[in-house]
Amino acid sequence: MSEVQLRQATTDDVAGILDTLKLALGETPTLRRTPELWNWKHQANPFGRSIVFVASDGATIAGVRALMRWNLVWRDDLVRCVRAVDTATHPKFRRQGIFRRLTELALEAATEDGVNLVFNTPNEQSSPGYLEMGWSRVAQVGVQLRLRLGRAESSDPLAAPAMTRLAPGFAPIGEMPSEFEEGPAGGLRTPRSDRYLTWRFHQHPTASYGWLEDSSRSGMVGRASTRNGRSELVVSDLFGSPRPSVIGRAARSARSRYLAGWFSPASSKRRVAIRGGLLPIPGVRSLQLVARPLSDLPMNPLTLDTWDIATSDLELL
Repeated sequence: MSEVQLRQATTDDVAGILDTLKLALGETPTLRRTPELWNWKHQANPFGRSIVFVASDGATIAGVRALMRWNLVWRDDLVRCVRAVDTATHPKFRRQGIFRRLTELALEAATEDGVNLVFNTPNEQSSPGYLEMGWSRVAQVGVQLRLRLGRAESSDPLAAPAMTRLAPGFAPIGEMPSEFEEGPAGGLRTPRSDRYLTWRFHQHPTASYGWLEDSSRSGMVGRASTRNGRSELVVSDLFGSPRPSVIGRAARSARSRYLAGWFSPASSKRRVAIRGGLLPIPGVRSLQLVARPLSDLPMNPLTLDTWDIATSDLELL
């Protein structure tokens, strides 16, 4: 077998990259590896174009490593980040060190570009590889749930796959205001510019997010989905200074079997969500958050107490 070539990816590589991602990682009803989703994440991202390296063997993409750009703010400081996503090795080229070699190249490029921090939520299979390369566990991310009692599942109008449907009772995301009267951040937080909100929720190519207003500058962003045959409403985020009652309104209007979301302990929105009945479920963990600083930082990003994040900051679909 010939030696693969490691290089920066070009737009001509996208089709081959997607083929390799499908072969190595598969697809699900909520994650379709389409050119539209790839371009949304890696080209149209308001934080900048991703750092993408590939290993190629002729026309075959033997491996891909993408670092998606993301910004966080810490008090008055901007923390330039990348997220390690969309990484895979073609099944025919495994056990050749491609994962590590591509990661080293991408991290070198990120460091030279002034990136301060890399973070991601790897699955159980890839997590050990990250830890071996200097990543540290920040925390196991939990789940907050509010069950909806009453109507039988068979009569629920969201029993079918609902990723592209607007949740009942929610307004189109275009009606979401562009400015919010946010309280002080409890830690590292994504800056919520108008451009970011438009990209994150309005322009997403596969999920239909909706807006439930609580006041003129407060409310909830949510999306309908299904999990294990049960309809759910994902509480993606809370904005402004919403009251806990917005959670109850969402539960009544969406008619899903349950509401699911998550807010970090440092977030003031977590207290609002809990008072609204979106309760942490002990022992249930959905994701593992890991991180690796690439420069000196004015905080410790390796403890969850430093992060003020929600479901919308973690799920990209």
